[in-house]
Amino acid sequence: MNASLYLAAFSGGALTLLSPCILPVLPFVLARTGRPFRQGTLPLLLGMALTFAAVASLGAVAGGWAVRFNQFGRAAALFALAISALALLSPRWADRVTRPLVRLGDRLSNHVGRDTGWVGSVLLGVATGLVWSPCAGPILGLILSSAALAGPGVETSSLLLAYAAGASLSLAVALRAGEERFAGLSARLRSSAWPRRVLGSAMLAGVAAVAAGVDTGALARLSLDWSNGLEQRVLQALPMGAAAADTVAGGAKGADGPRGTPSGLPVEPIRPDLSGAVNWLNGQPLDLQQLRGKVVLVNFWTYSCINCLRTLPHVRAWAQTYAGQGLVVIGVHTPEFAFEKETGNVQKALKRLGITYPVAQDNDFAVWRAFQNQYWPALYFIDAEGRVRHHQFGEGGEVRSEQVIQALLREAGADATAAAPVVPDTRGPGLAADLRNVRSPETYLGYRQASGFASPSRIASDRSKVYTLGRLGLNDWGLKGAWTVGPEFVQLDEAGGAVAIRFHARDAHLVLGFAAGHGPIPFQLTLDGRAPGADHGDDVDAEGHGAIDATRLYQLVRQRGSIDDRVVEIRFLDAGARAFAFTFG
Repeated sequence: MNASLYLAAFSGGALTLLSPCILPVLPFVLARTGRPFRQGTLPLLLGMALTFAAVASLGAVAGGWAVRFNQFGRAAALFALAISALALLSPRWADRVTRPLVRLGDRLSNHVGRDTGWVGSVLLGVATGLVWSPCAGPILGLILSSAALAGPGVETSSLLLAYAAGASLSLAVALRAGEERFAGLSARLRSSAWPRRVLGSAMLAGVAAVAAGVDTGALARLSLDWSNGLEQRVLQALPMGAAAADTVAGGAKGADGPRGTPSGLPVEPIRPDLSGAVNWLNGQPLDLQQLRGKVVLVNFWTYSCINCLRTLPHVRAWAQTYAGQGLVVIGVHTPEFAFEKETGNVQKALKRLGITYPVAQDNDFAVWRAFQNQYWPALYFIDAEGRVRHHQFGEGGEVRSEQVIQALLREAGADATAAAPVVPDTRGPGLAADLRNVRSPETYLGYRQASGFASPSRIASDRSKVYTLGRLGLNDWGLKGAWTVGPEFVQLDEAGGAVAIRFHARDAHLVLGFAAGHGPIPFQLTLDGRAPGADHGDDVDAEGHGAIDATRLYQLVRQRGSIDDRVVEIRFLDAGARAFAFTFG
């Protein structure tokens, strides 16, 4: 394997020190400060690195049983770390609760001064490695993608070990640099109660953060904007380059081999079932049993979801390119909003979006539950024997997804020669998001999920009220005029009302519609108080004129120059307009 990839893996691990996802495990690492480096920090970091590499290697290639095993290991490690933290807070209380586990906690936390040496540090490192979930940036994503497609092997484990070694080295350097600050900490832990309680509280906070998923949720989102960009620059600076990175991320085992070559992809613990669909469009109902011998791609989507719309060009292209080689693409339309349940609306969307492959309407979420799905969009890759072999949650990963399709087709006996990825038509909302410049989240306007409302007066649920626009901070939105705020949308009661938001992104979209008996409804858009000019979106002209012609997603803004904070305001010329959610890209 290219040595540059090992360097990238090591560099990505080292950069985790700058990522918020390292915060929950720092108290566990600090629990061994004050000891000699070779007895405390070094064995702890070695245990952490080896455990992370082993568990990540297993999870990347071994399927569902490995995931369940890892979940059990994480739970056990969290329990042991919590006992250790409680022992620091109140040794007498912990001893009364359970003496055997407290002895383990004593050894892990080293709070009673017992010299367990490097063994206790390694055990604490193993527990930390089981619970550590680094923010999955481009480098770790590249490694895990390669692992899942290439199958188990020394290279997969070596890359993950290089990543963990980079993280461990950066932690070691940071701790060594600050060792004077930690000098005497061990003695204080033995002689004074308050340092033990502070460290115990920090460890409990770390356990709670990991158990609640903060390390993989909120902290991971905090890191996306700048750390992902930094990792991407590392990848581009290395000799492997972006093209080689795409090849590694997408290269499936056996992609260039003879027909019938095993793909090396694991079998996922999902029993796919389409029988819960309430209706089928673009064809007769399909049964996965009837499709045995075919490779099936199932795409969960909904037509007002911008992430889904950015994935669709690739799904359409794969359906056209590989249909003759045995690929069947099935869309599962699972609605987010009530208007997306209406068959007529979905049919119009299929025509507008150029979707000709079969689509199942999953209004009751029965198919969604059968796949244990949680995301829009979500792609599930099913082999010729009806088994789920791969998935892609969210947009992105197109090169890897296409390589998976090719690998499964070859495994089924098709002559799917690996070739350059398809180049779909990505004009309009289909263009990939400019993630480096997205500083604004999806923003719902209905009171059920509303956030960031900044009009001077509070929301009045389910009744008409006149609002005024106040000063908008970044990601704040407000209303002007007479509006009724419902659970899913806001509805204009008198002509001339407006909705506005301050955002930071290349693209701004808004899901719009109109009440029964209204529409089409014209609107006027301004960007920072002026016509948008060259920065207008597909559904608005340069003067800011647009119209609501159906309940769907409208692209309002696409900035052509530098990306700055902007205020977009949409004034509706007739009553009855409905606004559901802003999205950005």
